[in-house]
Formats: sequence, C-alpha cells, structure tokens
Amino acid sequence: MTDTNDDYLDNHYIHRSNWLRAAVLGANDGILSTASIAIGVAAASDIREPIILATLAGLVAGALSMAAGEYVSVSSQTDVEKADIEREKQELEEMPELELNMLAQIYEKRGLKKETAMTVAMELTEFDALGAHVRDELGINEISQAKPIQAALASGLAFTFGGILPLIIAIFLPVKQLEYYLYGFAIVFLIILGALAAKTGGSSIAKAVIRITFWGTVAMGLTALVGYLFGVNLA
Repeated sequence: MTDTNDDYLDNHYIHRSNWLRAAVLGANDGILSTASIAIGVAAASDIREPIILATLAGLVAGALSMAAGEYVSVSSQTDVEKADIEREKQELEEMPELELNMLAQIYEKRGLKKETAMTVAMELTEFDALGAHVRDELGINEISQAKPIQAALASGLAFTFGGILPLIIAIFLPVKQLEYYLYGFAIVFLIILGALAAKTGGSSIAKAVIRITFWGTVAMGLTALVGYLFGVNLA
C-alpha cells in the first residue's frame, strides 16, 4: 500500500517542475536561438557555409552558456537556502520557545485552531524541529529545493537537442529561400515542444502553442529583418 501511495505522489505534476522547466527552457532556446541566427545569416547570404558555421557556433556557445548560466543561477539559490537553514539552526538553539510559537502561528494561519496548531507544532518539533521550520517557515522542500547540476545538465542537453534541429535544416535544405524553410520548421518544432511540455506539466496545450508560436515568430522575424536591412553579401 505504501508503494502505491508513493507512486501516486510521484505522479503529481509539481514533482516534474525542476527538470521540466530547465529542459523546456533549454530546448526552446536551442530551437529559437540557432534558428534565429541561421535565418539572420541566410537573409544576408546566398551561400551555405556561413549559415552552417554561424548556426553551429550559436549551437555550441548557446549550449555551454545555458548550462553554465543555469548552474550559476541555481547554485546562488542553493547558497541562499543553505544560509537560511544555518540561520534557522542557530535560532532553534538560541530561542526554541519563540520558534515553537512561530511554527504554531503558521499552522494557525493555515486554518487550524490555536490549541491544535500548538499541538501539531510541538509534535513536529519533537520529531524534527529543523525539518518542520525549513519546510513550513522557509518554504523549502524536496520538490522546490535547488539542484544545480541537474538543472545545468537538463538545460545544456536540451539546448543541444533543440539547436541540432535548425542545424540539420541549414545543412540539407536548399539555400534559396532557406530562411523561410528555417522559420517554418522551427515553428513546427516549437509547437511540438510546447504541446509536449504542456502535456507533461498538465497545463493547457492550446495556450502553450499560441504563446510559443507568437514569441517564436517575433524573435525570428526581427532577426530576419536585421539580415535583410544590412543586406551583407557574405559570398
């Protein structure tokens, strides 16, 4: 019975939030960034080599940047969490009664009667005082706790996967009107990604598709405009 309950809890969408956010963000950026670069260069060039080179450079740089940026960002969050936990340990040692009352007040605000709230606070304090305060006062739990390496790997690998798709288009499809091919396929890729992410996260597929299509079109359209305006001949 316990295993069944654990499986049920593991199936909640919120349990996927950490890795899903990093993976979707990485794949979305991979498609959009490399496609935008390829479109901008394709709009200014009639030969394939500069387009492929720019797309490949954008793919490598973007993947490394996403992984490094995600790691640094989530590590900063981890540092803040650790500092708060250490501070909470110190407060529990120095003023346990005040901390107990604070915990009881939290439960009371959530709807428990005053006496019940104090009873719950006392029992949880006896069982695991620090765990109770970290979870209920600081709002840190296993689901929301930052995981820098996991986030960096998910983001970097997802960006690489997303970025390879426009690169394949740039390599194999005709150079003439390549920017239109890139845009069309990129939008298809983004729609598929948005639908899969929405399905995995339990949110509205229609909203995700509309959102990702609109902003993808804006980004790639502006990049193509830059290429056309400069009209650089890269031959």
